[in-house]
Amino acid sequence: MIPPASPRPVQLGPLLARRRLARGWSQQRAAAELCAAAGVPTLSRHEVSRWERQRRVPGGFWLGWLAVVLDVPLVVLAEAAAATRRAGSTRATGPGRAAAAGARPAGRAGPGRTGGTTRGGGARARTTS
Repeated sequence: MIPPASPRPVQLGPLLARRRLARGWSQQRAAAELCAAAGVPTLSRHEVSRWERQRRVPGGFWLGWLAVVLDVPLVVLAEAAAATRRAGSTRATGPGRAAAAGARPAGRAGPGRTGGTTRGGGARARTTS
Protein backbone atom coordinates (compact mmCIF):
# COMPACT_ATOMS: atom_id res chain seq x y z
CA MET A 1 0.00 0.00 0.00
CA ILE A 2 1.31 3.43 -0.93
CA PRO A 3 0.93 6.10 1.76
CA PRO A 4 -0.99 9.21 0.70
CA ALA A 5 1.08 12.11 -0.56
CA SER A 6 1.82 14.88 1.89
CA PRO A 7 -0.48 17.85 1.26
CA ARG A 8 2.49 20.25 1.34
CA PRO A 9 5.91 18.94 0.46
CA VAL A 10 8.73 20.01 2.76
CA GLN A 11 10.47 23.07 1.38
CA LEU A 12 14.18 23.58 1.74
CA GLY A 13 14.38 26.92 3.56
CA PRO A 14 12.47 25.94 6.71
CA LEU A 15 14.20 22.55 6.76
CA LEU A 16 17.65 24.16 6.70
CA ALA A 17 16.70 26.67 9.39
CA ARG A 18 15.29 23.94 11.68
CA ARG A 19 18.38 21.76 11.32
CA ARG A 20 20.74 24.69 11.88
CA LEU A 21 18.86 25.87 14.96
CA ALA A 22 18.67 22.31 16.32
CA ARG A 23 22.47 22.39 16.39
CA GLY A 24 22.41 25.78 18.12
CA TRP A 25 24.25 27.42 15.23
CA SER A 26 23.97 30.93 13.89
CA GLN A 27 23.93 31.45 10.15
CA GLN A 28 27.54 32.62 10.47
CA ARG A 29 28.52 29.37 12.18
CA ALA A 30 26.67 27.30 9.57
CA ALA A 31 28.52 29.15 6.80
CA ALA A 32 31.86 28.58 8.57
CA GLU A 33 31.13 24.86 8.99
CA LEU A 34 30.18 24.58 5.31
CA CYS A 35 33.35 26.41 4.25
CA ALA A 36 35.51 24.17 6.41
CA ALA A 37 33.88 20.98 5.16
CA ALA A 38 33.90 21.95 1.48
CA GLY A 39 37.27 23.68 1.49
CA VAL A 40 35.70 26.75 -0.10
CA PRO A 41 36.33 29.94 1.89
CA THR A 42 33.83 32.17 0.11
CA LEU A 43 30.41 31.14 1.44
CA SER A 44 28.95 33.79 3.74
CA ARG A 45 26.10 33.88 6.22
CA HIS A 46 24.26 36.00 3.65
CA GLU A 47 24.03 33.03 1.31
CA VAL A 48 22.80 30.80 4.14
CA SER A 49 20.15 33.44 4.84
CA ARG A 50 19.12 33.50 1.17
CA TRP A 51 18.72 29.72 1.21
CA GLU A 52 16.66 29.79 4.39
CA ARG A 53 14.43 32.59 3.09
CA GLN A 54 14.18 30.74 -0.23
CA ARG A 55 15.51 33.66 -2.23
CA ARG A 56 17.89 31.11 -3.74
CA VAL A 57 18.06 27.33 -3.85
CA PRO A 58 21.51 25.80 -3.47
CA GLY A 59 22.80 23.61 -6.27
CA GLY A 60 24.05 20.06 -6.01
CA PHE A 61 27.49 21.00 -4.69
CA TRP A 62 26.16 22.86 -1.66
CA LEU A 63 23.28 20.41 -1.12
CA GLY A 64 25.88 17.66 -0.70
CA TRP A 65 27.82 19.66 1.88
CA LEU A 66 24.64 20.75 3.65
CA ALA A 67 23.74 17.07 3.99
CA VAL A 68 27.12 16.36 5.59
CA VAL A 69 27.25 19.38 7.89
CA LEU A 70 23.61 19.28 9.02
CA ASP A 71 23.49 15.46 9.12
CA VAL A 72 20.49 15.16 6.81
CA PRO A 73 20.22 12.51 4.08
CA LEU A 74 21.05 14.06 0.72
CA VAL A 75 17.87 12.63 -0.80
CA VAL A 76 15.79 14.57 1.75
CA LEU A 77 17.53 17.83 0.86
CA ALA A 78 17.29 17.13 -2.88
CA GLU A 79 13.54 16.45 -2.61
CA ALA A 80 13.04 19.60 -0.55
CA ALA A 81 15.05 21.63 -3.07
CA ALA A 82 12.94 20.23 -5.92
CA ALA A 83 9.72 21.07 -4.04
CA THR A 84 11.00 24.60 -3.44
CA ARG A 85 11.85 25.05 -7.11
CA ARG A 86 8.44 23.72 -8.18
CA ALA A 87 6.64 26.01 -5.77
CA GLY A 88 8.63 29.04 -6.85
CA SER A 89 9.20 31.90 -4.50
CA THR A 90 6.46 34.51 -4.35
CA ARG A 91 8.76 36.66 -2.22
CA ALA A 92 11.34 36.98 -4.97
CA THR A 93 8.80 38.34 -7.48
CA GLY A 94 6.52 40.29 -5.17
CA PRO A 95 5.68 43.99 -5.47
CA GLY A 96 8.65 46.12 -6.35
CA ARG A 97 10.63 43.24 -7.79
CA ALA A 98 11.27 42.31 -11.40
CA ALA A 99 8.82 39.57 -12.32
CA ALA A 100 10.68 38.28 -15.36
CA ALA A 101 13.39 35.75 -14.70
CA GLY A 102 16.78 37.19 -15.48
CA ALA A 103 15.52 40.77 -15.58
CA ARG A 104 18.20 43.32 -14.86
CA PRO A 105 17.77 46.07 -12.28
CA ALA A 106 17.13 49.46 -13.86
CA GLY A 107 20.20 51.49 -14.63
CA ARG A 108 22.66 48.62 -14.85
CA ALA A 109 24.28 47.73 -18.14
CA GLY A 110 24.77 44.06 -18.84
CA PRO A 111 27.57 42.25 -20.66
CA GLY A 112 28.27 43.82 -24.03
CA ARG A 113 26.15 46.87 -23.23
CA THR A 114 27.22 50.39 -22.45
CA GLY A 115 25.40 53.19 -20.79
CA GLY A 116 25.82 55.31 -23.92
CA THR A 117 26.88 58.46 -22.11
CA THR A 118 29.85 59.69 -20.19
CA ARG A 119 29.72 60.59 -16.54
CA GLY A 120 28.85 64.20 -17.43
CA GLY A 121 25.86 63.08 -19.49
CA GLY A 122 27.28 63.96 -22.92
CA ALA A 123 27.62 61.54 -25.80
CA ARG A 124 30.75 59.43 -25.85
CA ALA A 125 33.40 60.71 -28.20
CA ARG A 126 35.09 58.16 -30.44
CA THR A 127 38.68 58.69 -31.30
CA THR A 128 40.56 57.09 -34.16
CA SER A 129 44.27 56.52 -34.25
